[in-house]
Amino acid sequence: MRGFTTFYNYYQLPSTMPDKQLLILNQQQIQQKIDRIAYQILEDNFDEKEILIAGMLPRGTHIAQRLKDILDKIAPFKSKLLTLEIDRNSTSLNAKYDFDISDCNHKVVVLVDDVLNSGKALAYGFGVFLNAPLKKLRTVVLVDRNHKSFPITTDYAGIALSTIIKQHVDVVLNQPGEEDAVYLR
Repeated sequence: MRGFTTFYNYYQLPSTMPDKQLLILNQQQIQQKIDRIAYQILEDNFDEKEILIAGMLPRGTHIAQRLKDILDKIAPFKSKLLTLEIDRNSTSLNAKYDFDISDCNHKVVVLVDDVLNSGKALAYGFGVFLNAPLKKLRTVVLVDRNHKSFPITTDYAGIALSTIIKQHVDVVLNQPGEEDAVYLR
């Protein structure tokens, strides 16, 4: 048994290892993923007159803005940007938003976040629109980590990434002096 313990400890990632980052997506790849998602949204909503793109602060709004900019160029419909701020650490829905919920009635809403991990933030995002009679609600994430605690799926994902729980995905967008990137550490 002693040999097994030594073998296990040798191959286990010790907590004293330096914090290394693995580049998952570079700036060009992020843009390609966002472009592809924009075209998927266009295909899914071609006959709409207007769609609402709700970005979840902080990084979901950056992705939502980029999607809106692309859709404004390629889509026959109008798109409007909405902003949601969700308290991700709360045990109940605690959200602030910059729009009137009734403006969403009978419209398509695309809820955007950077990373889908447990699904809690997107579940809270759904809660904001729960009492609005939406035409449909779609979800977008740049990275889907496949660690859902809530029964949340995403309609559009830039990349699905199988990770271990201890790993962290860092999405760097719109940071002065830094290129956009997605890192795994």
